[in-house]
Order: sequence, then C-alpha cells, then structure tokens
Amino acid sequence: MAYDPRISYDPTRKLTDGDVLSSKPDGWWGDAGKLYRDFPFPNFMDGVNFAVRVAQHAEERGHHPDIHIHYHYVRVNYYTHDAGGVTQLDLDAAQALNDLLAGDAPA
Repeated sequence: MAYDPRISYDPTRKLTDGDVLSSKPDGWWGDAGKLYRDFPFPNFMDGVNFAVRVAQHAEERGHHPDIHIHYHYVRVNYYTHDAGGVTQLDLDAAQALNDLLAGDAPA
C-alpha cells in the first residue's frame, strides 16, 4: 500500500505472519496479509442475512471487514488498511465475531 497523506498510515502496528498464525481465533486463517474465514450457509439468503449482521457488528465496533457473499458461503476478511496488514484490532474483531456466533449456537 502506498502512503496516502489523507490517512494515518502506520505500518508499525502490522503483525508478522507468525504472530497472526499463532494468535488467530479458531476457524480463521491468514493469507497475503489478511485474516479471513469462510462461513457456510444452506442458501443464498441465509448468507446475505449473516452478512448484514456482520456489517452491523462491524459498525458497532468501528472496524469494518471486507464481506464477500457467495452462493453458499460468506467470506469475511479483516485487514487494517492504515497499517498495511493484520493488526491486533483485526484479531480482536475476528474473535468478537466468533463470540457473536457462539451466542447464536443452540444450547
């Protein structure tokens, strides 16, 4: 990522690949400087509804992932643009999304 004076670019916050791999929450993977997870769904609309919930959750946290809706799954990518890679903020957001989903699981 090139320096853009309109944002507070701070690459010192970027974690190493080793840090990301050792600290990533369950179900998440690191790839090309991003933290991502695929969430499967039985149909397209269930995936769309999930993506809306992820967006609402991100808005509340003030940290927004890239959300890719496919026919039977949704991929969520966390990446801190102003650091040029994965930061602790991304790891925390991914864990918070896991926690949100765990709250949905039937007891």
